[in-house]
Amino acid sequence: PVPPGVLPLCRQPPLWGRAPHVPPGLRLAPRRSFSNNKILVELDEGSGVATMKFKSPPVNSLSLEFLTEFCISLEKLENDRACRGVIITSTVPKIFSSGLDITEMCGKSTEHYAEFWRAVQETWLRLYGSTMVTVAAVNGSSPAGGCLLALSCDYRIMVENPKFSMGLNEAQLGIVAPFWFKDTFVNTVGHRIAERSLQLGSLHPAPEALKLGLVDELVPEEKLQEKAVAVMAQWLALPDHARQLTKSMMRKAVLDRLVAHREEDIQNFISFISKESIQKSLRMYMEMLKKKKS
Repeated sequence: PVPPGVLPLCRQPPLWGRAPHVPPGLRLAPRRSFSNNKILVELDEGSGVATMKFKSPPVNSLSLEFLTEFCISLEKLENDRACRGVIITSTVPKIFSSGLDITEMCGKSTEHYAEFWRAVQETWLRLYGSTMVTVAAVNGSSPAGGCLLALSCDYRIMVENPKFSMGLNEAQLGIVAPFWFKDTFVNTVGHRIAERSLQLGSLHPAPEALKLGLVDELVPEEKLQEKAVAVMAQWLALPDHARQLTKSMMRKAVLDRLVAHREEDIQNFISFISKESIQKSLRMYMEMLKKKKS
């Protein structure tokens, strides 16, 4: 197994079975899919591109179950030689992902907090350090942890709807974004924009997200998938090894920093989230969400 945060230079043998031999003249691009409760993955073997769709209504919140399924799905694709890239998107209207599931952080045991935070770390390590080309097709709002998932991809395309927003808004809930959230944000938009946005807990509407560099381009909703496929083809036109080594060179220091301080980061999270003032703030936020729904 490859240590977390280290990009392997070669593909591992596929976990899935080999496709049966088809005579060259009859070769069609087979599609394979696998699905679990929260995520649907479809792999087009002809193009080598998988599409990972979040399907956890109402808001694709990042629960322990969601994060576990995400890591398993990503690992399956990493280990499949037929797959070179993955497009990540949502089946839930108007939302990419609302971020970390508040219920996982409120009124639970320290053991649960540790297990949950380890899953959050693992998700980021796997996605940010993925050898595959990763394109986020952001088809709705993407606050907090949802924003982190998008920022961890190689390229971000967002629907050009000013009602959709994106950002690390933890400060609004009285929570501090961890150092590796911050590092990912800084690496995307630069120090000054990140500093201001993180302190204010800003959520940036799509046009502003583009202006700040949080996303790479905006497209009409009906063009999103088509554009994601076109961008993916452009990235996959390069030799994998050169792109992978370059990606590793750019991201390795940030990945290594979390790997080196992983247990300390978990203990910091437990200590912070267990404070009564933080628990009170989270309970108030959950009550506000309940009132909105009703």
